[in-house]
Amino acid sequence: MKLLVDMGNTRLKWATINDAQLITGEPLLNTQLNRQALLKLWQPLVTPTQLVIACVTANQSLALVMAVAVSLWADINIVRVSSQAQGFGLTNAYLQPEKLGVDRWLALIAARHFYAVPACVVDCGTAITVDLIDADGHHLGGLISAGLALMKKSLAHGTDALPFSDTLYPLEAANSTEAAIYSGTLLAAIGLIEQVLAKHSDVLVILTGGDAALIASHLSIKAIVDPDLVLRGLAIAADKSTD
Repeated sequence: MKLLVDMGNTRLKWATINDAQLITGEPLLNTQLNRQALLKLWQPLVTPTQLVIACVTANQSLALVMAVAVSLWADINIVRVSSQAQGFGLTNAYLQPEKLGVDRWLALIAARHFYAVPACVVDCGTAITVDLIDADGHHLGGLISAGLALMKKSLAHGTDALPFSDTLYPLEAANSTEAAIYSGTLLAAIGLIEQVLAKHSDVLVILTGGDAALIASHLSIKAIVDPDLVLRGLAIAADKSTD
C-alpha cells in the first residue's frame, strides 16, 4: 500500500492506493495541520511501503508530514513528485518545466490518462488555474487567477468598507454589497474559463478543486467535475516511482 499526499495552499488531501484502488481520506485544512491531527488520521492505517508527496505549500509543513510518517513507519520510502519536461504521455509547455505547479502537472497526467483529449483542465482552488492539452498530449500553456475566496479576501483586506462573506447568493445584479461581491467574483471566474473556451471550443472541460462544482454549475458548457483529479494523477506518478 502507498500513502499519497497532496499538499495544497489551503488543504492537505490524502489517499491510500492498493492494487489500483484509490481510497481518499479526510482532508485537513492547513490551519489545522499539526502532529496530533496527522497521527489521528494515519495511525489506524495498514503500514504503507511508500509515501508519495506533491507539495506547493510551505517547507515546514512538508517537513512535518515527513517527520510524522517516519515516526509511524520508520522504514517508509518517501518520494516527492515534481513537474517534468516530459512524461506520462505529456510534454510540458513551460520554459522552466519545474516551475509548473506540481498540482497542475498531476491534474494534466490524470486528464490524459482517464479522459479524452484535447482537454481544458481547471483547478478551482485557492488560485484558479486553466491548462490546455492537445490531442497529442502537448501542454499548450495555462493561466492563473485568484480563486473565489482569495478574490473576496483581497477586496476585504484592500478596502475599509467591503466585507468578506462565504454566503451563497443568486448569480445576478445584486441589492446588497455581500451579494454583489459574490456575483462579481463568481462571474470573474466563469468569464476567465469561458474566454479560454471561446478559442478552444473542441476540448473536454474538466474541473477540480474546492469550488469546482459551484463554478461548473454556472458554465454555459457541460463540464466534468473530478474532485480527486490531482490525487489520481499522483497515483499514476506513484506507480511510476517504483519502476
